[in-house]
Amino acid sequence: MIDTHTHLYLPEFDPDGGGVAAVQRALANGVHHMIFPNVDHTTVQPMEALAAQFPEQISVAMGFHPTEVNDHSDEALESVLERFNRADHGYVAVGEIGIDLYWDATYRDKQMQVFDRQVALAQQLNLPIIIHCREGLAETLEVLSGHPGVPAVFHSFSGTATDVQAIRRLGDYYFGINGIVTFKNSKLREVLPVIGLDRILLETDSPYLAPVPKRGRRNESAYLSYTCAHIAQALDRTATEVSDVTTANAAALFRLSPA
Repeated sequence: MIDTHTHLYLPEFDPDGGGVAAVQRALANGVHHMIFPNVDHTTVQPMEALAAQFPEQISVAMGFHPTEVNDHSDEALESVLERFNRADHGYVAVGEIGIDLYWDATYRDKQMQVFDRQVALAQQLNLPIIIHCREGLAETLEVLSGHPGVPAVFHSFSGTATDVQAIRRLGDYYFGINGIVTFKNSKLREVLPVIGLDRILLETDSPYLAPVPKRGRRNESAYLSYTCAHIAQALDRTATEVSDVTTANAAALFRLSPA
């Protein structure tokens, strides 16, 4: 399995040796590869330091998260994006980037500008993007409409069938499914057949959104199998099928070697 979205480098994992132990547990539990998306300028160093310890098992995406956009974020944004100036940067995607209006819509327009700039960069570099979209689907689709053909995953997708159809009208995107699908009151299981297994990626979004039966705990990539099993049940497939197809999907989007 590939965990296509995990933040094992965040301070929540400091008690585990900076995330090393969490990576090792994931590898021991059937997750053979992980993708680390960046958050802001403060997370670049710890993310890349942890990834460097597992160069065959971890890939890195570089981007600036929408919740970090404010009146004083321009310098931080530049420091993140300049990482792409290195010829050997090795990033597999631009991310995570997007629109988040859940807590505060004050910086809606600026979020859209920052998102647009990063999607344009991905288009220029021929890289996929990892989209964070929370209470901002219309704005997200508006920006994406200006950059047709950029491959993308809608990370932590929890929307409706109508949302899936709106997204699909714009492009053939992937959908990152995590522990939300295991929650008792989640409607996401009903949406999975509309998405189809050929467009699903597995993710944890660790340390957030731990799946049942680990809900309420700090999430980690080692728990990915619980999400895989729930998806399999919802689609009437085996967990092995879900693992194999989503691994191939991730390998195709991020240009990885499927193991």
